[in-house]
Amino acid sequence: MRIQLSEHFTYKKLLRFSLPTIAMMIFTSIYCIVDGFFVSNFVGKTAFAAVNLIMPYLMIQGCFGFMIGTGGGALVAKTLGEGKRETADRYFTMLVCFTTIMGLVISAVSIVFMRPVVLFLGAEGAMVQECVTYGIIISAFNAAFMLQYFFQSFFVVAEKPNLGFGITMAAGLTNIVLDAVFIAGFHWGVAGAAAASVIGQCVGGVLPLVYFAGRREDAASPENSDLQEKRRRKPALKNTSLLQLRKTKMEASVLWKTCGNGSSELMSNISASFVGMLYNFQLMRYAGENGIAAYGVVMYTQMIFFAIYIGYAVGTSPIMSYHYGAGNHGEMRSLLRKSLSLMAGTGVVMMLSAQASASVLSGIFVGYDAELLEITAHAFVIFACSYLLSGVNIYASSFFTALNNGGVSAAISFMRTLIFQTGAVLLLPFLLGIDGIWWAVTVSEVMACLISAAFLAAKRKKYHY
Repeated sequence: MRIQLSEHFTYKKLLRFSLPTIAMMIFTSIYCIVDGFFVSNFVGKTAFAAVNLIMPYLMIQGCFGFMIGTGGGALVAKTLGEGKRETADRYFTMLVCFTTIMGLVISAVSIVFMRPVVLFLGAEGAMVQECVTYGIIISAFNAAFMLQYFFQSFFVVAEKPNLGFGITMAAGLTNIVLDAVFIAGFHWGVAGAAAASVIGQCVGGVLPLVYFAGRREDAASPENSDLQEKRRRKPALKNTSLLQLRKTKMEASVLWKTCGNGSSELMSNISASFVGMLYNFQLMRYAGENGIAAYGVVMYTQMIFFAIYIGYAVGTSPIMSYHYGAGNHGEMRSLLRKSLSLMAGTGVVMMLSAQASASVLSGIFVGYDAELLEITAHAFVIFACSYLLSGVNIYASSFFTALNNGGVSAAISFMRTLIFQTGAVLLLPFLLGIDGIWWAVTVSEVMACLISAAFLAAKRKKYHY
């Protein structure tokens, strides 16, 4: 039975509605991690370090799709809450076109400047060519990468989170199988890992286009009656969601509002990637190639834990946006209270489980090197402390995005992922050595939690939550 955005949400319904999106994010993380597993175990430590070195830069490219998806998703969900369904369809279609165009432009620029970027990031020796090869292949298909992120948000808005999860699973399985074939079977190295990734991204980015282009039963209107008549004569893919691709035009005000509202997610991802580069610089200084490899393992495993928080935030944001548009203040208060409780409780469980499994998870990636394994497991135990508060901060930022307040959301993300973390990773090593690098993220989460609480208290009267 499909849960609708307009319903009253209990804890059970919140979890049921958000679970497909959480699973989608986890599965996306897992198939990204599989690249690292195959490269580390079948190509070697240098190639693994090279992929980890270039990855933050590549993630910056894809995060523009996440920005448009979250910012636009909140706007479209609010429009649906106001009862303007055809307007919501037009906005949705316009954002699909804008994402595709932006992806193609970013691809072209990135390919041209790939080698200078790699050298700027500090790659040396054999790592240079490995980084360039992997980076160019991934960048060439950036439009598909961005669309995949984009649709992860819009499947929830369209009340089709299960379908979104199914398509993400298809993309992930494609990537995993091809990783095994290209890397372990054909021995194509990092080129094989990149090829497997982009083919999976094409599955995740193109299949949703086919679905949303399909005929929706209630899509008939005076303005498109001729089109509907043609579709009745020629069978088309059935679209049972709240959204459909239709004729549209570019509207600067809508694009500006979308980008402004999603700027927090853009800032969060860019800042995280920038901080990742900074971590690599510091680790190269304090621990060399082993430090970068250890950080890569920590980041891969962090993806899974953070995917739970991000999946819940993305999955529940359209609910908040809908009720905000409909003026249901009581439901907004209930959603906020329940969500903060879930994030706090989950944080305790995730921190303890991550610390308990540190050695096992580290061994999956670098068990072939005893020294590297020891460094990685030690880093993991310290790093896991950050999971205690990270969910609250991620949800707080997403909450204000859902209310179409991109400024506050961006401020939380900017301070959490850039200001606090940058300061910590630069200063703490002077006091604690390499352990200061691992503690930096926990310190930043504590500071960000104070900022999140301050904003939630300051804005409660304005939004009546």
